[in-house]
Amino acid sequence: MIHPLAAGARQRVERARGGSGGGRPGRAAERRPAPWAAGAIAALLAAFLTACATAPPPAAGPVRSGRLALQVAAAGDAPAHALSAGFELRGDATAGTLRLSSPIGPQLAAARWAPGRAVLDAGHGEQPFPDLPALAQAAFGEPLPLQALPDWLDGRPWAGAPSVATAQGFDQLGWSLDLSRRADGALLARRVAPPEVALRVRLDAPY
Repeated sequence: MIHPLAAGARQRVERARGGSGGGRPGRAAERRPAPWAAGAIAALLAAFLTACATAPPPAAGPVRSGRLALQVAAAGDAPAHALSAGFELRGDATAGTLRLSSPIGPQLAAARWAPGRAVLDAGHGEQPFPDLPALAQAAFGEPLPLQALPDWLDGRPWAGAPSVATAQGFDQLGWSLDLSRRADGALLARRVAPPEVALRVRLDAPY
């Protein structure tokens, strides 16, 4: 069976050539461009330019990978919930990518961001967001500070907000970072404000 799109394309080609039956098409028919071809090319070009204008470019920079465990305490009518996943983080607060995978390998979600743009693909197509906090809310159920995460994983405060040094690490953006075991690839970020959140990370290799 011929696919309807293929059959339609064949009919358009035959009309452009002056018909599939009868004699040889005249020179005027041979020179005349198929009107659908120009429209198709214009549509493809428009789609390509739109994609280039809206999709964040691939992020450069070091790749940080490992496993993370997120625990969110119950608050009011909202029940507690948790997430455990492998991750691969590339880039920084300005432009980056984050991929989450299940313990057995399949990808759970992928996020990309660039100035003024953030995109999340959680398996149901790409969804745009105005900024990283909104994307994090959709991905994790909490507005995790993804813009600060690359620096936190590197063992330092994010330069975009004030921080206070502590005995175990530092406090920033309402979170307390415990870096006492970072030499082993482990770090802990806690938010005390309700709902209380704990983010535990085990890096494949410390940076």
